[in-house]
Amino acid sequence: MTRASLDKQPHEVASMFDDVAANYDLTNDVLSLGQDRRWRREVAEAVGARPAERVLDLAAGTGTSSLPFTRTGAYVVPCDFSLGMLREGKRRHPWLPLTAGDATRLPFRDGSFDAVTISFGLRNVQDTDQALRELHRVTKPGGRVVICEFSHPTWAPFRTVYEEYLMRALPPVARAVSSNPDAYVYLAESIQSWPEQADLAAMLQKAGWSKVAWRNLSGGIVALHRGTKSR
Repeated sequence: MTRASLDKQPHEVASMFDDVAANYDLTNDVLSLGQDRRWRREVAEAVGARPAERVLDLAAGTGTSSLPFTRTGAYVVPCDFSLGMLREGKRRHPWLPLTAGDATRLPFRDGSFDAVTISFGLRNVQDTDQALRELHRVTKPGGRVVICEFSHPTWAPFRTVYEEYLMRALPPVARAVSSNPDAYVYLAESIQSWPEQADLAAMLQKAGWSKVAWRNLSGGIVALHRGTKSR
């Protein structure tokens, strides 16, 4: 079984997600105590996809995160660089246009999408700045980005409890429900090393996004960032 290192070598990260593809959605549901479903609803609302719009769902995994966009009548392209995830997604949702792609070299033309979004995947990209620039490149002028990512609780006592859960409680739970529990040790460590909310907002602005803002979900366990591509 593969456990990626925090330097996030692409082949390590892809192989790690290949290993956990079959039970990935179930494991996330258990580890988040069901909160992941609420977070994804918040993403869908923030994206606000409309009929006939083109939406890129990056790091879509098995395609579960793409389903809310299809219900709005938008055309959604689920994209991921784990072939194992994509195979599992094609088995479950054969009608989705699942696409293999690297976040730092997206296989789409400039200005292809009205909205781009990535949930719980940006943290696993080796070059975050390049991924944000690529998302900007493939978005139409006036289009929008929504990023949902694990972040850092803003209340210090809760932050301490949460970090204890990540490093102490998460691995035993992962061993019970995941085919590759070591992958979730990496995920816990990557959450702790991820930038603060304001730092990610600054990275978005540096990549060219305007009107950048964020709001915390679940006390800052997750942050929802958004921005617009200037016309």
